[in-house]
Amino acid sequence: MKRKLQNTTGKFWSCSAIVTILILWQAAVSMGIIEGFMLPSPVHVARTFVSEFPALMDNARITLTEAALGLGFGIATGFFAAVLMDRFEQAYKAFYPLIVLTQTVPAVAMAPLLVLWFGYEMTPKVILIVITTFFPITVGLLTGFKSADPDAVNLLRAMGAGRMQIFRYLKLPGALNQFFSSLRISASYAVVGAVISEWLGGFGGLGVYMTRVRKAFSFDKMFAVIFLISMISLLLMWLVELLQKKCMPWEKR
Repeated sequence: MKRKLQNTTGKFWSCSAIVTILILWQAAVSMGIIEGFMLPSPVHVARTFVSEFPALMDNARITLTEAALGLGFGIATGFFAAVLMDRFEQAYKAFYPLIVLTQTVPAVAMAPLLVLWFGYEMTPKVILIVITTFFPITVGLLTGFKSADPDAVNLLRAMGAGRMQIFRYLKLPGALNQFFSSLRISASYAVVGAVISEWLGGFGGLGVYMTRVRKAFSFDKMFAVIFLISMISLLLMWLVELLQKKCMPWEKR
């Protein structure tokens, strides 16, 4: 009961802060403190969002397809890499520094190369999303695998359990918390990575749409896209949280 009350109070203050910011923003534009062409008011952005809704949804469908494919391959790649490095110490020493190195290269710098190598279709965008999303998954799962209780591992071994049984009944369930925490990050990275890759080349998607409206100085449409991307990211994170509750019912108890 106390935890539920704390969650409700926290949501109330978060919503209050957002509403306050929107009211101040609207007032600043209405009173002429900020020019409307530089920073459109929330009301203007909302009207633009409604009028541009069909175009936004068409482009969002492309971006979400890229994000879903990239995130799916990223999860598979991260899971395989974590299992491999947990099983073989030599693989950990050899590949972990390389995995960290992939994250030191900015996505904006990597995207033009992928477009040059693979063209303007969906392939370079999916590859960039995989590179962006697999790292949190790998690190989260690897941390969970290595944090398994050694006494519990020894107990299972004494009872005749093999490596696969130890992994299935001890390491994997123990790593689910870290996995879903990493998945929340990767889910938001997937959408951002798709938009960044679309900035540098493509035939559709929210990133391409943003590039077009930016060149036309339609800042109201720019803000409409930004709000849509934020809503998609929040929705994906909420879906991950819902999936976590379904996969980890013991957390409730």
